[in-house]
Amino acid sequence: MKESFQYSEAELIQKIVEDEIKLYEIVIQRFNSYLYKVGRSYSFNHEDTQDLMQDTYIDAFVNLPKFESRSTFKTWIIKIMLNNCFRKRQRWSSKNIFTTEINEKSTPMFSNNQHIDTNKAVINGELNDVIENALLQIPIDYRMTFILREVNGLNIAETADTLNISETNVKVRLNRAKAMLRKEVEKSYSAEDIFEFNLIHCGAMVENVMTKLKYLNL
Repeated sequence: MKESFQYSEAELIQKIVEDEIKLYEIVIQRFNSYLYKVGRSYSFNHEDTQDLMQDTYIDAFVNLPKFESRSTFKTWIIKIMLNNCFRKRQRWSSKNIFTTEINEKSTPMFSNNQHIDTNKAVINGELNDVIENALLQIPIDYRMTFILREVNGLNIAETADTLNISETNVKVRLNRAKAMLRKEVEKSYSAEDIFEFNLIHCGAMVENVMTKLKYLNL
């Protein structure tokens, strides 16, 4: 959509709040990949993740007038997705999320000079099952920190804000997650390959969400 490059984030949100609902398609297109990776990181399958994404987009739209720009819209909508994932997970299990702190120095995991054959990582737009399963074996706190920081590209402050933890805690969790994954991931895969949301699903997500918004009594 041509308008996706025309408006800043603040302008886009304001126009949607002012009833230019069609522009919400841009929001969905911009954040599909981010939300998909969060859902898959919570161990939900493709179908459940898509359902959670739709719920998140609807929740975000309904509460859009309450968005106060204290954080970026990206961290705000990811928080909504995280809350939806957590509630769904709680319904499935009564186990508490595992947490711990490890005092280690955070260092970059992926270097710019790596020579990675992405064809080994992506088959028809989906991550190789071996690497996906390796990530899913990591405790959820470390896994989510890794996904937000290394895969979704949030900075340290945004990651801390999204997870409601300190920036120091982000760094130590990230370093521990990297230690768990380094041997597996650096063999053949890049961060961008992890849990990619195949573009074939993007259009359908936009259509489904926009259709549901038509029937909301706001």
